[in-house]
Amino acid sequence: MTDSETRSTRTSGAGTAETAETAGTAGTGTAGAPAAPGDASALPPQALEIASGYGFPGAALDLGALLWDGRCLPDAQIRIPLGMLNRHGLVAGATGTGKTKTLQLIAEQLSAQGVPVFLADVKGDVSGISAPGQENDKVRTRASEVRQEWTPAGYPCEFYALGGMGHGIPVRATVTSFGPVLLSKVLRLNQTQEQSLGLIFHYADQKGLELVDLKDLRAVVTFLTSDEGKPELKGIGGLSPATAGVILRSLTAFEAQGMSPFFGEPEFDTNELLTVAADGRGTVSVLELPAVQDKPQLFSTFLMWLLADLFHDLPEVGDVDKPKLVFFFDEAHLLFSDASRAFLDSITQTVRLIRSKGVGIFFVTQTPKDVPGDVLAQLGNRVQHALRAFTPDDQKALKATVKTFPDSPYDLEEVLTALGTGEAVVTVLSEKGAPTPVAATRLRAPESLMGPVDPEVLDRAVEQSPLHARYALAVDRESAYEKLRAGEAEASAQVAERTARPADAQAEPEQGAGAGRAARKTEQDPSVVQQVVRSGVFKSLARSLGTQIGREITRSVFGTARRRR
Repeated sequence: MTDSETRSTRTSGAGTAETAETAGTAGTGTAGAPAAPGDASALPPQALEIASGYGFPGAALDLGALLWDGRCLPDAQIRIPLGMLNRHGLVAGATGTGKTKTLQLIAEQLSAQGVPVFLADVKGDVSGISAPGQENDKVRTRASEVRQEWTPAGYPCEFYALGGMGHGIPVRATVTSFGPVLLSKVLRLNQTQEQSLGLIFHYADQKGLELVDLKDLRAVVTFLTSDEGKPELKGIGGLSPATAGVILRSLTAFEAQGMSPFFGEPEFDTNELLTVAADGRGTVSVLELPAVQDKPQLFSTFLMWLLADLFHDLPEVGDVDKPKLVFFFDEAHLLFSDASRAFLDSITQTVRLIRSKGVGIFFVTQTPKDVPGDVLAQLGNRVQHALRAFTPDDQKALKATVKTFPDSPYDLEEVLTALGTGEAVVTVLSEKGAPTPVAATRLRAPESLMGPVDPEVLDRAVEQSPLHARYALAVDRESAYEKLRAGEAEASAQVAERTARPADAQAEPEQGAGAGRAARKTEQDPSVVQQVVRSGVFKSLARSLGTQIGREITRSVFGTARRRR
C-alpha cells in the first residue's frame, strides 16, 4: 500500500470514515475510499499548501475546516498533533468571539484521548462539559459546514471552588506552601516588601512555626513587631520594623476582605488533577470561579500556585506521545498585571521547564500583548479569535498581534477583524516541532452542553465525589498561632507564679541581692519563640521530621514550599 493509500484510510476527527463521494470531487483516494484531512488536490493551490501543513499521520485533535476566499473548505481539516500539546499555547480574542467554546472543544478531545484537563471557569459556563450537548439548527449547520460527525456527549468531571466559596470541592493551600512570592502578589507588596516577607517565611521555617493559615502569619509578624519580638529582627538581616509593620497592615486588610478561607488545611493535593476515569477518558477538573470574580489577583495567583506545586512534584518525562495534563489558564492578563520582575522570571521558568514534565499550558486572554514576550515565545500553538479595531489602542493591539504570526498569504489585519463567532486564525507546531502555515478556521462545535448545568446537578456531583470527604471539612490544627499563644501563656504563668510568692520567700540577704536579681533577669530573658523552641512540643516536632507535622521545608520556584509528602 502506498503512503497516499495509507493516508486515505484514516478516519475523520469524529472517528467515522468519510468517502470521496460524500467529500465531493475534492477527494483524492480511490473511488469510494475515504478522503484524508488536508489531502484534497482540488483545493485552490494556496489553500492546498496550507492544508498540507495539517495532514499529520499521528494522533491529533480536530479544530475545524479551513476558511479561504470567503468559503469554508471541509476537505482541508485543521488539527493539532496530540504530542505537541505540552508545547503550550495561547487562545486569544475579544469578548464574545468564542474563546470559551474553543477551550471546551479542545478539552473534550483531550479527555477522549485519555488526557486529564484543568479548566478555570471564570464566568461559570464551563460546567456544561459534564453533560451531553443539545442538538439544534446552529449545531447541525456548523457540523455540516466543517464535516463533523456531531454526537452529544458529556465528559467525566470534578468540580472545585477556591476555599469552598461557590459550587465545588474546596481548594485550599497552606500559607507556607503558597510561599512569599505568590503571597506578595496577592497582598500587592512592592519588591522590597516582597523580599522582607521572604525573610519572615525563612524565620518561621527555622523556628518551627508552621504557617498554615493567615492567622499564623499574622501572629508571627505581630510578634516580630512587638517589644518582645523586635530583638528577633536583629537576627533577620534587612527586615526593618517599619517594613514588617506595612506587611502586617496589608495582611490585616487582606483578611478583612474575606480571604481567610483560601488558606488552610486540608491542603489540596494537585496530583488529583492527573486522574483518568474508569472508562479511560481523562478527568476534566473545573475550578468554579464566579464567586471570586471580584478577587482577580487572588484566583490568578492561586492558579499559578497549582502549576508551581505540580512543577515541584512531577518527575521529568521529556517528550511524550500525549501530555499528562493540559492546563487552561483563563484571564491570563490578571496574572501578569503589576507583577514584579522576580515574579515574571518565575513564571517564565515554570512555563519553560514544566513542558518536560508532560504538562501543557494554554493561556487564555484577549490579545497576545497581555502576555510578556519571554512567555509568549514559548507558546507554540495559537488560536486567535477576532479582534476589534474601534479605537487607536485597538488598532495598535491588532498590528502587534499580526506581528506575532508567521508570514502568511492572508491579510491578517483584515481577516482578524472580519472573523465571526466560532472562527479563528490558527497556527500550531507540527509533529517535527515546526510552525504550521497560518490557517483561518471555522471551528467545530463542542459535543457537550454549551452552557452551565443546573446548580442542583452541580452540587449533587460534588457531594457524590470521593474527594468531597477528603477536602470538604476545614481542619485547624496546632501551628504558629497556637504555639506563640502557648508561649505567651507560659510566660504569663511564670510571672504570675513569681508575683504570688510570699514576701519572705522573695527576700534575700543584702549581700546576695545582686546575684538573685541577676538570676531572675536571666530567667525572664528568653523570648517567646525561644521558649517555644525549647519546649517539649517543639522537640517532639523536630523528632517527627518527615511526617505531616514535622516536614522538611525547602523553597524553590516562587518561594513555594516543597515538602516530603
